[in-house]
Amino acid sequence: MSSPDVVSSADAVARNTKPDRDRAVDVARLGALLVVMFGHCALLLATIDSGGVRVGNILGALPALAPITWVLQVMPLFFMAGGAAGAYSWHTGRPWGAWLLARAQRLCRPVFWYLAVWAVVLVVVRETMGAASATALGRECVALLWFLGVYLVVLAFVPALMRLRSGRALGAVVAGLIVVSGVVDAIRFAVGTPEAGTANLVVVWLIPMVIGVAYARHLICARRALVIAVIALAAQVILALTGMYDVCLVVTGTERVSNVSPPTLLLALHCTWMPCLFIAAANPIRRWASRPRVWYVIATGNGGAMTLYLWHIPVIAVAAFTLHAFGLDAFDPHAPGFWAHLALRAAVFAVLMAVVFRLLSPLEHRALPWWDDRVQVSGARSVLTGALLCLAGAALTLMAKNGLEGVLGWSALAGFVVAAVAARASAGRVVKT
Repeated sequence: MSSPDVVSSADAVARNTKPDRDRAVDVARLGALLVVMFGHCALLLATIDSGGVRVGNILGALPALAPITWVLQVMPLFFMAGGAAGAYSWHTGRPWGAWLLARAQRLCRPVFWYLAVWAVVLVVVRETMGAASATALGRECVALLWFLGVYLVVLAFVPALMRLRSGRALGAVVAGLIVVSGVVDAIRFAVGTPEAGTANLVVVWLIPMVIGVAYARHLICARRALVIAVIALAAQVILALTGMYDVCLVVTGTERVSNVSPPTLLLALHCTWMPCLFIAAANPIRRWASRPRVWYVIATGNGGAMTLYLWHIPVIAVAAFTLHAFGLDAFDPHAPGFWAHLALRAAVFAVLMAVVFRLLSPLEHRALPWWDDRVQVSGARSVLTGALLCLAGAALTLMAKNGLEGVLGWSALAGFVVAAVAARASAGRVVKT
């Protein structure tokens, strides 16, 4: 969608959609995004009392619900969709750095807006409410950016994956990555620190990217995908039953061994079966998405997907604390009326998110001066551009991990901005259109 007005008419959406567009990928992206948004809305426990703001997680309060995260953990679908979209956009002979920059320009544009707003907000909070409040808010406001940082890094592997000519070769890559994730886990457990498993941030999340590339190139059929999904899911269940790993696949703050920060072998198997299960169902999903009204909703949502992802946590907070003002907290799962209050919060969140989407999603399509100029770069400069973008992704991930607080957090923010700007600058000459 090239129009700056994301909420277009149904006729305009149909007119702007290419006939060969894979609508199943758009369903995967938007469907996963909705699960993430309303999953976060359901998981949050929040209230305000004499001690200040109290925030919890429903999985920490009700550990028996942990298995539900095997359905709610849908980030593999984001990466699979990204791998497929990257494969569709790649053309043999195109310089690697130029291709990655074109993808990064669209990806980073709303991130720049988001970070600029929070930088100002945190300064105001520090001056008005004190350093402690700014520190706490700084940890939370950028936590979800880990996905964008890791995504930018693993996206850089797509051109190399496009060189593999068979499904067997790509399957061997997936199998190898699963084995490597287990080796990294063994090192992590031996050392005794989560940081020892950092390599799995790339290893594990690269798995659904590879599967997405295989899907886009028609190297994996629905029947084979279903078989792989069943095998990987069975392996995940068996591994969970050994007790080596926590069952929960999201961050709760109470887990014994986090499967997400950094990822583990258990999550690697999850990243295998979930995308494959989607591929097995892709044909009927694609037919369903071809219905004009359905496609209008899907295309509109995808046109502002970054707005939904970046801003849904602040909107959840606004919904929760607005309801608190009316004595309608959803904080204690054992309190009378808790589930009704949680459902009410979801409804209020949906309304507020629709308003925010309408107001902010056009920023995703409004070109930034210089940053969004088309460029032509090749040779060593192209390699430098791509390497700098990978560095920007790593800095963004580091910032998300540590939050916008202290020297490390703000240095990581500076590192992301400097690396991204340097990548754009290294691309050089602007192509006139």
